[in-house]
Amino acid sequence: MRLKTIALTTLMASLLSACNSITPQQKSTPTVSENIIQEPIIFKEPGLPAPFYVLNESDYDQPSDFEVNLKKAAAQPVTKMIVTDPQDPTKQTTFDINRIIVPTIDSKGKDVKYLPLAGPNQLDVTAIDDFIQLVEGQARHYPPKFSSKNVRKGFENKLRQTSQFLDPYADKDNASYDVLIRAFKTSIMARNLDLGSQYTSKALKYGQRLLKLNPNDPIVNFWFGFNLSEGGGQREAIVYLDKAIKAGVQEAYLSAANNYLYLEQNRNAITTLRNYKVKYPEEAAVADRLIKEIQTQGRTNVWETLTGSGKTAKN
Repeated sequence: MRLKTIALTTLMASLLSACNSITPQQKSTPTVSENIIQEPIIFKEPGLPAPFYVLNESDYDQPSDFEVNLKKAAAQPVTKMIVTDPQDPTKQTTFDINRIIVPTIDSKGKDVKYLPLAGPNQLDVTAIDDFIQLVEGQARHYPPKFSSKNVRKGFENKLRQTSQFLDPYADKDNASYDVLIRAFKTSIMARNLDLGSQYTSKALKYGQRLLKLNPNDPIVNFWFGFNLSEGGGQREAIVYLDKAIKAGVQEAYLSAANNYLYLEQNRNAITTLRNYKVKYPEEAAVADRLIKEIQTQGRTNVWETLTGSGKTAKN
């Protein structure tokens, strides 16, 4: 897409150059076509498709963790750091903007700091979290949603790179929660994009290690539960999704309903959606529509795009 934009820009530059070479006499009596060519032309990169569900899985009315961390980083006092430029030891580089920094080892829970530069056994995850948030909006659940093959291909390439970057940190025996949760999410979404069977294995491995670190973590139980469910382990998923529901993870209701549909237990799926509507009345339209489509149209997947109103699914 970017190459296409460059090509168009080059073409229009040639046209504009040709216009500039017109003599003053010619400019005094422009033709209709010349007037059209001389109109200003603005090129814009195509925007990303809208996510088909809200990104904060715990509470759809709240911003994502990444957005919260960005605001906290901006609000935190900055301690300017001046270091030797690794590319040129004769020069120095100044860091004066807070970034999102996490430990790489020996931490069993979230431990985010806001500093201009990562130190020993720390990792700057600002760009990683930005990307993970974007790809979650398209591929957190199966099937993933992309506006075009080119957009999907771009996400796939970046997802592979992100996974390859995180794996050496996550493979350490004492890898931190913050590293493991990012490697876990990345592997699940790579699995959803059919990037290779190795991602299924990695997702399971990272998820099990996270549960060992923090067995009652609501988000880990939610991600581990729907990862099992959408990977073929529907019966095993029930206990983790139920635990996430009891811990207050909003999206766990929808994943649990989806899991029951996989198991062909439509009555349990409908009951879960009715409970969801009671707990989150603002989602009543979404729940009612899903229930109706299960009863009348045989809907078998909650994450298929919904048309119409509702926060859960968007076109």
